[in-house]
Amino acid sequence: MPASRETEAVSQPLPPDALAALAARVNAVARLTGSFTLRSGQIASEYFDKYRFEAVPALLADIAVALAPLVPPDTEVLAGLEMGGIPIATALSLHTGLPAAFVRKQAKTHGTARLAEGADITGRRVCVVEDVITTGGQVVISTQELRALGAIVEHVVCVIDRSPDGGAALREAGLTMHALLTRADLDAAEARPA
Repeated sequence: MPASRETEAVSQPLPPDALAALAARVNAVARLTGSFTLRSGQIASEYFDKYRFEAVPALLADIAVALAPLVPPDTEVLAGLEMGGIPIATALSLHTGLPAAFVRKQAKTHGTARLAEGADITGRRVCVVEDVITTGGQVVISTQELRALGAIVEHVVCVIDRSPDGGAALREAGLTMHALLTRADLDAAEARPA
């Protein structure tokens, strides 16, 4: 039986103007200019620091409110992926009343030696929560591991879809992605005059 959704009556999708304003706030906090060495070794003059929008309490709370309508109604557990998905899942859990699990990239080798900490996921409908999806590779790996542990995983909720292909890897893994914002939304926010 799904957990109660305390805010179900008030969780409505944001109107376009409010979504654009939220995109502008996220963009203003997370888009940095300067000289940055990327994972590939290339040098870029712009960098999107996803952890910055998760570190502003009021912005994180507003993101959770905006994400709540994207969570499928039959969800029983929110599963935040290490590391960026964990604060998003926590804020979303506080807003929706749904329990949260925190999913490591690898099960620890000590203590409980668990991959997913927090709420029990076995036999439950789990919605994976991520901050930003670019290739979807880690989401697919984590989903396979959660399914192997008995979780029923069909949906992923993310704050930003930065994928060039609209989440093709997720679709191939049998997942439906629900993104609050896209890279185009953030680029539009950057292009708008202040």
